[in-house]
Amino acid sequence: MADNILDAFKNKAEDTAVTDGRKLKVGIIGTGWIADAHIVEYKKMPDVEIVAGADLVPGKAEAFFKKHGVENVRCYLSHKEMLDAEPDLDAVSICTYNRTHAECAIYSLKKGVNVLLEKPFTVTLDEAVEVCRAEKESGKIISIGFQPRLDPNMQMIKKIVESGELGQIYYIQTGGGRRHGIPTPFGTSFIEDETAGVGALGDIGCYSLDMVLNAIGYPKPLTVSGFKSDFFGKQEITYTRSGRPAEYAKKFSVDDFGAGFIRLEGGIVLDFRIAWDMHLDTPGDTIIMGTKGSLRIPSTECWNGSVGGPMKIYHDVAGEPTFTEIPILKDSVGCFYKKIRSFLDAVKTNGTAPVPTSQILYNQAIIDGIVKSAEIGHEIEVVIPEI
Repeated sequence: MADNILDAFKNKAEDTAVTDGRKLKVGIIGTGWIADAHIVEYKKMPDVEIVAGADLVPGKAEAFFKKHGVENVRCYLSHKEMLDAEPDLDAVSICTYNRTHAECAIYSLKKGVNVLLEKPFTVTLDEAVEVCRAEKESGKIISIGFQPRLDPNMQMIKKIVESGELGQIYYIQTGGGRRHGIPTPFGTSFIEDETAGVGALGDIGCYSLDMVLNAIGYPKPLTVSGFKSDFFGKQEITYTRSGRPAEYAKKFSVDDFGAGFIRLEGGIVLDFRIAWDMHLDTPGDTIIMGTKGSLRIPSTECWNGSVGGPMKIYHDVAGEPTFTEIPILKDSVGCFYKKIRSFLDAVKTNGTAPVPTSQILYNQAIIDGIVKSAEIGHEIEVVIPEI
């Protein structure tokens, strides 16, 4: 019985690139550390020509492309300057601060350029709505950078749910975090409100939410009761123990922990928590509970977009409780490569965004709802404006 169930869920996805003989002209907006991951993958693709880059810091873009051995790239000091001067761009990767995601994406779309936007989608729900409206008006593709969705183990979660093996889903517990992991290896852009706007909730919380929401078909969030805190981000010891400046504590102005109790369409309840820093190895495994079975997804020590070990489906066979273990599936291609490749293939075929804004809008609505609920101290209704 167990072997038959497992065989039914085996991942058969293959990575294929659309090859039509033409090269896509690509620009990179923001040349900080996440842009390194983008350019490494772009360089593997013979149908890509990186022609332009932009960064607010003088000389930073030039140094970035030199470091990666990419020549003849035209560099600019703003996304507007680059997009105004490069009318032939097919696509851009937006790798900027959270606070500038919306403005860069909207301007790119209005210029008729397809967009791969790093997570989080935006800082607020209102910003996300404006991006979606610009996307609709432009007719271009915007895909959000949720590469964990392309991990075969994440895809297995969705397959299990869609198979009906769990029955009707009614409760989900999810989240994750780090024992001590406030991200400041490259300065304070992740921890200051003026650049980040949101902390752990947007940085790794959006991934955790996507893992389960994608599996159950992204039902609309109805209400949110949220909590957030910054106990660890404002302590000097948080930084000095890792050799970073103590004054970072004074600059910390986002959340380092967030939690929410969310009611979704379809009678599903979502219990969520995420942490950059805590006195705990994990706030718990992810659990998807259904009327026929439940799925346990082991947490990781440092939330990295995958699973912490073999998953288990708990169910009854002939009236007796048992479980089916799902072994870890290996990925020979890499999620980041697949994120960029699937986006470019959609651009080439005029297809659908691999991670569409129509879904991540709900993800952003939950994060926005947690922030707003935490600030006023009670549950709120989630209201998503018409796109």
